[in-house]
Amino acid sequence: MSTIDKIWFTRCPVPTASGLAYHLGWLNEEFGEVGVLQDAGPELAEHHFDHRLLGLFREGGNVPALAARSEGAKTRLIGLTWIEEWQSILVRPESGITGAAGLRGARIALPGWAETRARSFPRAMALHGVKGALSAAGLTFDDVTFVEVEQPASDVGRDGAGRAGSWPGLRELAAGEVDAVYVKGARSAEQAREIGAVVAVDLDARPDPRTRVNNGTPRPITVHEDLLADHPDLVVSFLTQTLRAADWAAGNLEAVRGFLEAETRSGARGVATAYRGDFHRGLHPDLSPERLDLLKVQKDFLLVHGFLAADVDVDGWAAHEPLAEARERLARQSGEPAYLPGDEPAYLPGEAPAGLLGERGHGSSAAVPERDGAAV
Repeated sequence: MSTIDKIWFTRCPVPTASGLAYHLGWLNEEFGEVGVLQDAGPELAEHHFDHRLLGLFREGGNVPALAARSEGAKTRLIGLTWIEEWQSILVRPESGITGAAGLRGARIALPGWAETRARSFPRAMALHGVKGALSAAGLTFDDVTFVEVEQPASDVGRDGAGRAGSWPGLRELAAGEVDAVYVKGARSAEQAREIGAVVAVDLDARPDPRTRVNNGTPRPITVHEDLLADHPDLVVSFLTQTLRAADWAAGNLEAVRGFLEAETRSGARGVATAYRGDFHRGLHPDLSPERLDLLKVQKDFLLVHGFLAADVDVDGWAAHEPLAEARERLARQSGEPAYLPGDEPAYLPGEAPAGLLGERGHGSSAAVPERDGAAV
């Protein structure tokens, strides 16, 4: 049986219930002092991408998680979330491009390959985001010209602390070297505003979630398979605190936004632009058939375009029992009903169903930018 000296945690700078649980102090209460890869040196921080650290829980983009699994990393999938993050195609206001059809013949930014498949997630994001936008007008990659742009640094630990460079392609867009660029998230919303870019295609507005499948949609929670096999109670405890934080977030929008400003290194306006509607009500992970199917869409895309070393059996990767047990444990603590595996909703009672397949929520006070063709 494996011995665990310390629990480690890593996440991406995006809305995550596990990140909230950490900031609220609940993970440290549960496990003692939790190590955070974002605060670690480069040798440990690398495990954000390869997941070869026994005591590690990771909630982050699916490209590194799937790439690691395809290369033999001993991980299990224990949850999936879906949070809309302002996935958009930006153009210059004078471009004349006001929708997906206008992208025909456009020069579109595409980050270059990084040193590994996992670190090439910006390229994967751009490629899949552009595919989703083009599909709205019946276009394909053959209808546009990709222009390679610099791949941004993807350091996670102390070496990357405080580094918040420009979203790849925005500099080239401002300089007129490309006509369009895929973006997502709060930082890109702020940087787009700084250069005067406008939204040509709002991917979040499309009704079919398959057109919005990308690195963070759905976003996996993974764990080393030996940790799950030898210490399942630790995994259940982590998920219990994650679900507890998701419950807390549903009733604390302004506090969640405050945490996100720090997580994303963005201002209030960028956070409000990127995370709209009732996003804070949909942070609960699940392993529903719908979300697993959406992850398979991403897996297939990554495999076809060279981001995976081998195919990944998503159904075999998923471990349903820990999340089901965590729900039951939290239900016992709170007095709310639990849900059985396969019957669980993607949101809990009293929450808006916007998080189920990532459809846009409404009714929040979050600022919403103008629609396609308008300034952000």
